[in-house]
Amino acid sequence: MSLVKLSIKGISYSQTQNGAYALILNEVDGERKLPIVIGAFEAQSIAIALEKEIKPPRPLTHDLFKNFAERFDIVVKQVIIHKLVDGVFYSSLICERDKIEEIIDARTSDAIALALRFNAPIFTYKNILDKAGIYLKSNTAESDSGAQEIDDVLSNPETFGREEESNQSGDVYSKHSLQELNDLLDQAVSQEDYEKAAKIRDEISRR
Repeated sequence: MSLVKLSIKGISYSQTQNGAYALILNEVDGERKLPIVIGAFEAQSIAIALEKEIKPPRPLTHDLFKNFAERFDIVVKQVIIHKLVDGVFYSSLICERDKIEEIIDARTSDAIALALRFNAPIFTYKNILDKAGIYLKSNTAESDSGAQEIDDVLSNPETFGREEESNQSGDVYSKHSLQELNDLLDQAVSQEDYEKAAKIRDEISRR
């Protein structure tokens, strides 16, 4: 079976399952998307790894795993989403130490969070993408029609690609100066409120 390389498109909140998020993966050499529902903690960990400028004051679980692995010269070479059964994705970490390769079973959300931290590529098999991948009729997922197609697949998530702040929170942050926003960002990170920190970072990026 041939492997298909994937990249991370983003994360969106899923209304179909309370407290769950939809991780959207892109087919690198194609147009299909692979949506995977993940938990809030894993979504937060992936979002932090994607947002390079947000650094937690203490290591999260996936950061701890990376620090532990590096201390013992273990490298995550790649992640493979290798099975889909009853709507559940199964993944493996392909690790290497002293030129010896080991395969470790992992939840897909954990595997992707670690892949980001090790800069490891993510793959799935063609038959899995054929079964669970979706095509967008529009040219870009960010367009209204593209977002609607993702909404239909994921039973109307609030956003596509990344979680957007509500208009109310946007109005609140828009009233702050850039210095105040940076102070609020530091405070949110120190309190480990990374969801709030991401929203503040979005407002800073718009300035």
